Amino acid sequence: MKVKSLVVAGLMSALFVTGATAAELKVGYVNTQRIFRDAPAAQKAAKKLESEFSKRDQDLQRMAKQLQGLQENLEKNSVTMAEGDRRAKEKEFGELSREFQRRQREFREDLNLRQNEENAAVIEKANRAIKQIAEADKFDLILQDVVWVSPRLDITDRVIKALAEGK
Repeated sequence: MKVKSLVVAGLMSALFVTGATAAELKVGYVNTQRIFRDAPAAQKAAKKLESEFSKRDQDLQRMAKQLQGLQENLEKNSVTMAEGDRRAKEKEFGELSREFQRRQREFREDLNLRQNEENAAVIEKANRAIKQIAEADKFDLILQDVVWVSPRLDITDRVIKALAEGK
């Protein structure tokens, strides 16, 4: 975070040192989180991921309920069960628990990978839109992910609109 601040401060200093005054410097800001939340491309990507992973998620939920049922059955009936039956149920529970954890881990890894892929595509489109806006309106600097910015510098709505129009 400090490095980003230093880089921005350096860029701002360089612009001022090269003769640009504050009145000539045109700065804009884009809220990346709003892009991911509000842009049609981001919403489409989220729906795509949801449909792609919904079956696996439902399978994991069913498996979790099955595990819960086995655990409750063991807790309730382990005292009255025969030793062999209890051991068999405990073994079944252990195996199912390990399988559930393995599938859950794979699910998270696959989902994270796909989310990163989809986010990268959205960012690529957003960056193209930002560049077009910057060139068309002759911005000197467009910032992302800052601690605070004046609302008058925020061009996020324009970027979202450009993404909706497919630019």
